[in-house]
Amino acid sequence: MTTTGKAAFTVNDKTYETWYTITGQIRESKNRPLVAVHGGPGMTHDYMLPNTKLFELAGIPVILYDQLGNGNSSHVDDAHPSFWTVDLFMDELENLVQHLGISNDYDLLGNSWGGMLAGNFAAARQPKGLKHLIIANAPASTPQFYIGLNNLLDSFSEEDKAIVHRCEAEGTLNAPDYQRVVGDFRKKHLCNMDPWPQELMASFAASDACPAVGNAMLGPYVFTVVGNLKDWSIVEILHNIQVPTLLISSPFDTVQENAYSPWFREIPKIKWVEIIESTHLTQFEAPAHYLSAVISFLSSPL
Repeated sequence: MTTTGKAAFTVNDKTYETWYTITGQIRESKNRPLVAVHGGPGMTHDYMLPNTKLFELAGIPVILYDQLGNGNSSHVDDAHPSFWTVDLFMDELENLVQHLGISNDYDLLGNSWGGMLAGNFAAARQPKGLKHLIIANAPASTPQFYIGLNNLLDSFSEEDKAIVHRCEAEGTLNAPDYQRVVGDFRKKHLCNMDPWPQELMASFAASDACPAVGNAMLGPYVFTVVGNLKDWSIVEILHNIQVPTLLISSPFDTVQENAYSPWFREIPKIKWVEIIESTHLTQFEAPAHYLSAVISFLSSPL
């Protein structure tokens, strides 16, 4: 059973809407609902749809949503880049949880930027109703993420690296050579499937159609960050996360060990699962391993 709805979300006296979809029933279920947070910033819920299999396999109600600015939620195309902050998205997540009436008892999963957001939310706000946290393929520090990302680029040819550096310096991001290198990089470290799943393509299409959020938070480049997340790091407050946490990673991910190891090092109650047959989007590339790890973790006693 799938239902959809919209939660009113007020920011600076203006009211927007956060669109969400629920697979399963959160009221009647004996299982705690899971809120799954998409990445980007500026992507959509579509590529997180594999998580809805958790309901089919284990009866876990799954809540997906489109973050403000993209997908089915309100678009704010005229907003100044300073409008888009981590606090804004934490406020939106908190508002959604309250709107759904689950603020006293829920689990939280985030992939990529969604993991950054979920981790920041858990560490900074320490919500009382949060029972489990899952960080899937996400860094704990933006600077460390880009160090790892560029280390991966070092495995490419000198010609390819020169193309990236030249095009990002000049802003010629639509150049065919740049697009070729980015495409090759993503096939190797973002999603190793050929062709890419339709749900992933849908999220990329939505992000490309409305780039304001991604450009404000990270910038238009792939290997260089210039946006509001440039200096973001929660390494120093990770110890505040007291709920049981699952960390999912891959050695071939865009998020390298220097960027994801702080989760494991600093969070007191944490389990680390490395899925070597995947890259950044484990839910597509290794679904059986991924879903099994999530179900096992969420089913374990608190």
